[in-house]
Amino acid sequence: MTGHDARGTLPAGLGDALRSTAEEIAAVVRGFADTSVPVPRSEWTVGEAAAHLAQANELMADLAAGRERRYGDGTPQSLAAANERALAEFDERAAEPLAELIVAHTDACLATLDGCATESTGADGAAGAVVTPLGPMSRAELGSYLLTHMLGHGYDLARARGHRHMIDRTRVELSLPFLITAMPRVTDATATAGLNAGYTIRLWGGARFGVTFTDGAATVTPRPPARPDCTILIEPVTFFLMALGRIDPYGAMARGRVFAWGRKPWLAPRFPRLFKAP
Repeated sequence: MTGHDARGTLPAGLGDALRSTAEEIAAVVRGFADTSVPVPRSEWTVGEAAAHLAQANELMADLAAGRERRYGDGTPQSLAAANERALAEFDERAAEPLAELIVAHTDACLATLDGCATESTGADGAAGAVVTPLGPMSRAELGSYLLTHMLGHGYDLARARGHRHMIDRTRVELSLPFLITAMPRVTDATATAGLNAGYTIRLWGGARFGVTFTDGAATVTPRPPARPDCTILIEPVTFFLMALGRIDPYGAMARGRVFAWGRKPWLAPRFPRLFKAP
């Protein structure tokens, strides 16, 4: 992911990934004759999950356009409460209208992101940043946030339908700008209390980055630490699903999707539990 779309600020391929992901999710949703069926490992029905996606995509479009939207304070508890309030105020649960809204709001967000002037500021609150439920981000990071969010719920909906999910290596790499930005903001203070450790995370055949904990506070850097305590080599889709709390790290290791080594390899299974996905 080194280039950018010629039309605007987004990393190369992100616009196409957003469009195709929205369309694939819409196709999955349209396949449900009854949207009241439950989503596996969730308290939501298919209709509620699809409605949440439609609302979240609208929220992202508003944020991209610079419209202020309050939606929790970034903690998992506040975001869950905001989700429930929003669902209670929006009663559409039919497949076709929700599928159309998921695509339409994605297109609206993408049109705004694509039309912005090229900007190099990151998630430090400088010019060009937008305020999101997880703090300030660049517009490129917001696009990655939208993709990550859609893929997580798209995975759930595909499982509910018994279909293959839409997560692949390319989309995982396009989600990394958001995941790396969000990691320090979603650490579990109880799990990280007093932790001092350095991790190198390497995706099979792709990206790598470092995560260092100092007295429990996380710092994420594009360059791994010089002497990590633990290096984790992980298959990209497995990394994504683990990051979003969809799969268990021990099962992934047992299936040969994760390998670890270093001075403290036993830190590897602990790593996903240091974060609490919102």
